[in-house]
Amino acid sequence: MSELVTKCESAKSAAQKLINVSATEKNSALIAIADALIKRTDEILSANKIDIDNAKNNGTREAMIDRLTLTPERIKGISDGVRKVAALNDPIGEVINMTQRPNGLMIGKKRVPMGVIGIIYEARPNVTVDAAVLCLKTSNACVLRGGSEAINSNVAIMRIMQEAAYSCGIPKGTLNIIEDTSRETATALMRMNGYIDMLIPRGGKGLIRSVVENATVPVVETAAGNCHVYVDEFADLDMATKIVLNAKVQRPSVCNAAETLLIDSKIADRFIPVIFKELIDKNVEIRADEISKSIYSDGVISATDEDYYTEYNDYIIAVKVVNGVSEAIEHINKYNTKHSEAIITDSYENAQKFLNEVDAAAVYVNASTRFTDGFEFGFGAEIGISTQKMHARGPMGLEALTSVKYVVYGSGQIRG
Repeated sequence: MSELVTKCESAKSAAQKLINVSATEKNSALIAIADALIKRTDEILSANKIDIDNAKNNGTREAMIDRLTLTPERIKGISDGVRKVAALNDPIGEVINMTQRPNGLMIGKKRVPMGVIGIIYEARPNVTVDAAVLCLKTSNACVLRGGSEAINSNVAIMRIMQEAAYSCGIPKGTLNIIEDTSRETATALMRMNGYIDMLIPRGGKGLIRSVVENATVPVVETAAGNCHVYVDEFADLDMATKIVLNAKVQRPSVCNAAETLLIDSKIADRFIPVIFKELIDKNVEIRADEISKSIYSDGVISATDEDYYTEYNDYIIAVKVVNGVSEAIEHINKYNTKHSEAIITDSYENAQKFLNEVDAAAVYVNASTRFTDGFEFGFGAEIGISTQKMHARGPMGLEALTSVKYVVYGSGQIRG
């Protein structure tokens, strides 16, 4: 607990100093971090190997081990992402909507840092970099608490980033990671009022529920990803096959992977034999309703209602035949986590109905749900994907990590 308090105090002190750090100084630090990640790749991989070996010894599922695994190629991708963040416009200090009132007052909104941002996350060590560099770019200090499964990777990465950033004049205490991975410390972080200005959870449904229920500091809810692909009666079935396979198997362990496939009843006889065979060939377990099974049953498991609520993060997909776009929308809005949803269709009318009525942070027409990502949306990186409707929604880039203050210029006005 003393570690948590010490690092939160350090972060709060650094946040005040960061206000006066220029965009040029921050970008220099980000480039130094990107360079250091490449230069010290072997150090990161050695730490990551300890985490991977521990995961295998603990019987962790292969898909989750993939989330944990770093390679030279992945580290280069992470480093490239840091450079992209450095190249983005700095939102801090931007003045928005400056207007003159009848009494001569000039009133505008200035974009400012949140202060200290806490992030509680699981498994993926790349989050350590994404979170830290986005916070640094927006002049926020950060306190990160990763899971025990990636602790060696996270600590090694944070040490490298701290050394690179602080050597460029960034205030010490800007970047912090909590090495105590106990549940008690995580709960204490959720209640660090007076230190943490915003808390962001990234992980599975259990982690997010725990943070939402226990936190007394402000929380941005980033829900799990129970994402759907609906193949409409007017879909190009070749396109649909490619999109479904990409959404499910390209990287099944991430939150924007598809978990449920909805198929219009008017094309079910033609599409189900094709897509089921393709999915089974990719080692995907299919859990389908009875209508789907009546068309193709080899190797197919009967779906339960719980399957349609489940984020598998694995080579498993739930399938249901629906009668039209309205029933598809009804199903999605009942079972989804408001993350990412897709329709495959050549019908403009059905596409617009889907876009208007599906309640989700990102809604797609004729594209894979796998694109809900800060890099793909042009944000350089993301700190999470918000599924709530207040403050931020969807991939959270730089602006989502800022607040505003009103700035008022006068020339001696007094109120009568």
